[in-house]
Amino acid sequence: MSRVFVAGWGAVSPAGWGVAALGEALNRGQPLPIEPLARPGWERPLRERPVPPPQRRPQFLAHPRLRRASAITHYALAAALEAAAGLRAGRDGEPPLGLVVCLHSGCVHYSCRFFEETLKDPLTASPLLFPETVFAAPASHAAAVLGNTPLVHTLLGDPATFLQGLALGAAWLGDKRVGACLVIGAEETNWVRADALWHFEHDAIIACGAGALCLSPEPGLSAGVELSAITEAQTYTRRQSRAQAARAMRAQLGGSSAGELLCDGLGDSRRADAAERAAWRDWSGPRLSPKRILGEGHMAAAAWQCVAACDAVAAGRFPAARVSLVGCNQHALGARFVRAESPGRPERGASGPRA
Repeated sequence: MSRVFVAGWGAVSPAGWGVAALGEALNRGQPLPIEPLARPGWERPLRERPVPPPQRRPQFLAHPRLRRASAITHYALAAALEAAAGLRAGRDGEPPLGLVVCLHSGCVHYSCRFFEETLKDPLTASPLLFPETVFAAPASHAAAVLGNTPLVHTLLGDPATFLQGLALGAAWLGDKRVGACLVIGAEETNWVRADALWHFEHDAIIACGAGALCLSPEPGLSAGVELSAITEAQTYTRRQSRAQAARAMRAQLGGSSAGELLCDGLGDSRRADAAERAAWRDWSGPRLSPKRILGEGHMAAAAWQCVAACDAVAAGRFPAARVSLVGCNQHALGARFVRAESPGRPERGASGPRA
């Protein structure tokens, strides 16, 4: 992989809108409050950690393209604009942007609305809702608002797919197809997604939001972080169990250096976390588990891990950080971010534990 630098990162999470809110929650280390989520037909509610309303209405919501856009698009765009802010500050004229939007559940709000109308009366179901149900809707809206996006992809998969999105963006930069690339992981939630998670993992708390990384080939645009490695996808098959895939992913990341941070994907589910916990059982360095604080955000949670890793490295608290993603049903991948000199760029606040 050619040298790839991280020009910025952004986040929307149950902690609030922006990386600063995410970092404050991770620094406190206390799980965020859980709220009830009503499920039709059940007296006992489900549980969630929702995204709080923004303190001020984001200016981008005035864009006419967003008049019917779902919450997942709002989250994705807020994280993307925060991540890309350094490009605009770095030089005159923003480079052509590649855009990779990674999703696990997708646009559940409008899907539920559309199919509810269809079941009640197919003749009166609004065709205006249907475009907002497709997986490509957030990427389409984001590209329209951001502009100058000649290459746009949507990737679907389990949360480890976010690192495949980073690998795809790095490949586009290496082939000089774009001048920079935004990689976004986003989710929204309602009772359908929370109910599906409950049936598989009773202990997990559903969450939503987005995270984004902006990749650049130019050292001068670096926010202090370089993406140094992404492992191969270790797929779950009959010949390779989830636990074996997790161990193979860790082996590909190589030995650790002193004081290196591990940003893992462990959350509130003992069963789902078993393979990753076993793979990193002997890790003795500093460690951060964002999902234990923020909740199970699936693709958004994978992006939060990368955002937290970059933010901690950029602030100088750690020389490097590893991200471990053992996906729920497809594959395991890992990544490593290292400290990079960034002339002319200000320091950012850090997330996670101190060394």
